[in-house]
Amino acid sequence: MSTPVFRRATEADVAPIVALLADDGLGQGRENPGLPLDRRYLDAFAALDADPNQLLVVADQDGTVVGTLQLTFVPGLSRLGMWRGQIEAVRVAASERGTGLGGAMVAWAIERCRERGCGLVQLTTDKSRADARRFYERLGFVASHEGMKLSLA
Repeated sequence: MSTPVFRRATEADVAPIVALLADDGLGQGRENPGLPLDRRYLDAFAALDADPNQLLVVADQDGTVVGTLQLTFVPGLSRLGMWRGQIEAVRVAASERGTGLGGAMVAWAIERCRERGCGLVQLTTDKSRADARRFYERLGFVASHEGMKLSLA
């Protein structure tokens, strides 16, 4: 097997990305990886792909999507107009967990943030994902804020 290549996702990658999103206890209850793929996923991909501040990424290993993340570049007025990088939806295929792929993807995303002039990188992880929290802490992320969400669905 070769080393995975990190690249911008294409529409052809949407079904494998959704399958990765659905491949855990939380995702099973909120994603629908069945085919044909729900049109809402393709509409969301089109919006992401058209937005220059969004980067949907896949880790491609020999033509197979083995990881994904979404990187958003967020402008702001606070901190002297500092840009932030927001990492979301990090997923690694079950067969690749523990290989260092997740850390390599996050490091790659952090470097894209540096290239875009971001002053910090932030992310959220569900409180029930204790392993994910430990993973991000090992990468140097600090739980400095309490995130809050309001579901509108």
